[in-house]
Amino acid sequence: MQSRVRDLRRSKGLTLADVAARCTPPTTAVTIGRLETGARILTLPWVNRIAAALQVNPAELLHNEDDPEIPVAATLTADGAEALTSPLMLAKPAAPAKPVGLTVESSVGDYRAGDQLWLETLQPEHFARAVNTDVLVPRPVGRFVFGRLIALEGNKLQVQPHRPGARQIIVADAPWLATTKTLIRRL
Repeated sequence: MQSRVRDLRRSKGLTLADVAARCTPPTTAVTIGRLETGARILTLPWVNRIAAALQVNPAELLHNEDDPEIPVAATLTADGAEALTSPLMLAKPAAPAKPVGLTVESSVGDYRAGDQLWLETLQPEHFARAVNTDVLVPRPVGRFVFGRLIALEGNKLQVQPHRPGARQIIVADAPWLATTKTLIRRL
């Protein structure tokens, strides 16, 4: 098994110090660097701490030699496609910890017809983590609302659908909600 810690950290634009500070409890940049390079063993407790700091599924931090990866040829900047200064591989997407899917039939907001969304379900005590993200919320009688969670007021969720001119929807006592984690789009 090899670690993907460095690639995931860099893809999120974080420094070693950033990840170290986000760990609970915080650690040092030197320790994170040693865990990335293999100079220190990446134990299961470290995998969980770093995954939480990077806001990824712990399984995304590790990969087998047999896992398919894609070499990155270039990076797209404001000036166009540019060569990389060091080799980089893209890891295959991993499903969220508690996954649920959503398919897009008609284009709405940033989402296009044919898109697939991978979402992670959250229980009510964790709803605050989803503010300002796109969420799927169950409503009574098998209905759902999808949009941006803009606020929480006690047991009430304020969701702004992505349709132009749509009014905010209030959902009370939602048993769960799911936050958007991965977008799969065919071109």
